[in-house]
Amino acid sequence: MSLHKQTMLLLAVLAALLAGIGGGYWFAMHRHPASAEAPAAGSADHATDGRKVLYWYDPMVPNQHFDRPGKSPFMDMQLVPRYADEGGDATSVKIDPGVMQNLGLRLARVERGVLATPVEVAGSVQWNDRQVAVVQTRTAGFVERVYARAPGDMVAKGAPLADLLMPDWAGAQAEFLALRNTGDSTLLQAARERLKLLGMPPELIAKVEATGQTRPVITIRAPIAGAIQALDVRSGMSLGAGMPLARINGIDPVWIEAAVPEHSAGTIAVGNPAHVTLAAYPGVRLTGKVTAILPEMNIDSRTLRVRVELPNHDGRLRAGMFAQLGLGTSNDAPALLVPSEAVIRTGTRNIVLAALGGGRFQPIEVKLGREAGGKVVVLDGLTEGQSVVASGQFLIDSEASLKGILARQSNADVPMPMSKPPATTSAATLHEADGRVESISGKEITLSHGPVQSLGWGAMTMSFQLAQPALAAGIQKGDRVHFGFRKGDGSFVIEQLVKTGGGQ
Repeated sequence: MSLHKQTMLLLAVLAALLAGIGGGYWFAMHRHPASAEAPAAGSADHATDGRKVLYWYDPMVPNQHFDRPGKSPFMDMQLVPRYADEGGDATSVKIDPGVMQNLGLRLARVERGVLATPVEVAGSVQWNDRQVAVVQTRTAGFVERVYARAPGDMVAKGAPLADLLMPDWAGAQAEFLALRNTGDSTLLQAARERLKLLGMPPELIAKVEATGQTRPVITIRAPIAGAIQALDVRSGMSLGAGMPLARINGIDPVWIEAAVPEHSAGTIAVGNPAHVTLAAYPGVRLTGKVTAILPEMNIDSRTLRVRVELPNHDGRLRAGMFAQLGLGTSNDAPALLVPSEAVIRTGTRNIVLAALGGGRFQPIEVKLGREAGGKVVVLDGLTEGQSVVASGQFLIDSEASLKGILARQSNADVPMPMSKPPATTSAATLHEADGRVESISGKEITLSHGPVQSLGWGAMTMSFQLAQPALAAGIQKGDRVHFGFRKGDGSFVIEQLVKTGGGQ
């Protein structure tokens, strides 16, 4: 065979081979068009291993959910599936049972009960100002005798205080006896009324009428039992009409007055029980009740005076004694209670960790009420019967940061189509962070940055668009910067870029 024929035969064979390869590729593309693309991760509902998928999400923006797999609109990475058998979502954290045992976690149930919140305050014993008797003269006279009494003495009812000579009484009694002998009942009744108006007690008038003798000297007696607060009478002194002679204060019952802080005043009401212990009688607990809440608050100490009434039949409670009071409150309606140690107080929010089962825990923001006795009232956020972590919360936080979970939880949303990924915050929000420049190319800059708190992002390396190339003037690879960015159309655009340190 000539060289020319051999060359023509070789070309024909090569043409046939190329035609076969091209036809096979065309047939494969038309028969299985999806094979020209990257293989799908599975159907929209199930992965290739048959596990049910709840949604897909970007681990860097986990609060955004998508209803089918694909490439993240935020990062240059594929979306990750969240499976139904994982027992939770991005708003909870899972702790290995072995780690839970090592952490020594202790759970407590949310229970409904009454929060006993006695207000413990100090007070002192005071005399009862509603039991005060003032002894006065009703006519002029003289003091003939003073019995052995002094201020501070305890006297019984009817005890003698002083003997008084009343000259005006002697003349009025003589006139009364003279009219009694006339037999004129009308005049006698008028004379009797005159003796009463002069201040003579009825028993003295009856003695004068019965004996027929004047009695110008009268013994002044204590009208009530109690302590003598004042005794302004001495032997030989003269007295004027209406002059006070003595002041006596009753001792049963007594008052205990206490200063209650303003923040506790709203829980106390008249009629509430009060338990009292006194330093003078250790081990003895007395029971009384709140009888008055005075209307004026002490502006210096920001306290309100509360008055408790206590029986004192044996007279052992003395004015000025120190007392410790436990005042019952008026807000004793059943409420949801959790241990105080179960609450994580951040300063701006109150968080508890609810146990979901299977080693999963979910941080829940709660609204708290009153707190006492190691318990706190939960006004909103929990339901009766839930289990919460009572100890070890901060150890859980060391296993998986709760900050990102709380940020995702506050913006959690339902799965949404890939065609309309919503922003986690308003497009006008400027997000700020610190980072290090990895590369700069035209209007694109790549940064390895720290957490972005406003978006709930952790530390990562990603590329951003520059709003203006001039922002990167003087900035080189390796420099440390502080930057602010907003979400644009499918990208993140840096609008502020400040160099904070040179490269290392």
